[in-house]
Amino acid sequence: MEEEKKSAERECCGGKDKKVKNLISLVILLGGLLLGSIFVDVIQLAKGGGFSPKKLSQTDIFNFGDKTWVAYKEPIVKVQVISDETCEACNPDNVILALHSMIPTMLTEKVDYSSKAGSDLINKFEIKTLPAFVFFQDIEKTDFFKQSSQVLDKKDDLYALNNAKAGIQPGKYLESMQVKEDDIQVGDREAKVKVFLFSDFQCPYCKVFHESILKKIISAYGDKILLVFKNYPLSMHPQAENAALAGECANEQGKFMAYADKIFANQASWGKTKGTQSFKAYAQQIGLNAAKFGKCLDGKKYADKISAEKNDADSFGISATPALFIDNQSINISLGLDGIKKIIDQNLAK
Repeated sequence: MEEEKKSAERECCGGKDKKVKNLISLVILLGGLLLGSIFVDVIQLAKGGGFSPKKLSQTDIFNFGDKTWVAYKEPIVKVQVISDETCEACNPDNVILALHSMIPTMLTEKVDYSSKAGSDLINKFEIKTLPAFVFFQDIEKTDFFKQSSQVLDKKDDLYALNNAKAGIQPGKYLESMQVKEDDIQVGDREAKVKVFLFSDFQCPYCKVFHESILKKIISAYGDKILLVFKNYPLSMHPQAENAALAGECANEQGKFMAYADKIFANQASWGKTKGTQSFKAYAQQIGLNAAKFGKCLDGKKYADKISAEKNDADSFGISATPALFIDNQSINISLGLDGIKKIIDQNLAK
């Protein structure tokens, strides 16, 4: 009996000893892990081999190797850059650099416009110019989004940067300008070369272009080219909308160029007026049917057409006037008369 009691005590004590030993082992293990973690932090900091989450949470800026790393509260923002590497003018680097200054956590992915991914995005957002920039939804969590959401077009969970609103110069046009039945047209509809002009009758640069270049081009080429005139009255010009409406009403009577000559020549005069009386007077001076013209102008018959042309200009990245296209090529008007004629000649020779 005594022997059984001692055996039970040994078993009991042995169980307690085992639990104590296990507890001590656990403490040693956890302590070792803690010391090991601290030791790793110290070694990593000393050797530059990495940083633990604990250390990273204690600083916003640190050096690692030959770089300085900065912590941001904003998330990583992925953006797909759609471009054409064969197009020199489509190089997106300058725009990416500018965007990085506003979205430092931006991560870019290049997408070729002719790939399936590129084609899908182009169709999804009806993209007409390259380069193009499509952001993932994390853009919503950035300060850039709060300040610039008006230049982003949303489709599903993606946002495309509106190049025209953002003032990004197009490098390449994916679509050619199209001649519409109701466009103001001067020349032969079947002409090989088509010249598209977006203009504002109250724009002083448009006046100079009209008088020193456009009229001479029409005179030199006649029906060899088709001029397609599109209205783009700028909001900064208070009478530009009325002038555009008047030009459309003159075109309705087959005298667009004569009327355009008249109002460009008198731009300084009517630009200081309000209302439409000056435009009606010019209509009479060039022999238009005054009653028909007045009804057309007062009823703003072509307001919707002008609005649609402004939308066309925006979709092609046009933000200033005059804007000139020869066939599917955007032309810098600073080329002057000779430079523009050279391009027309080259296109006629094709």
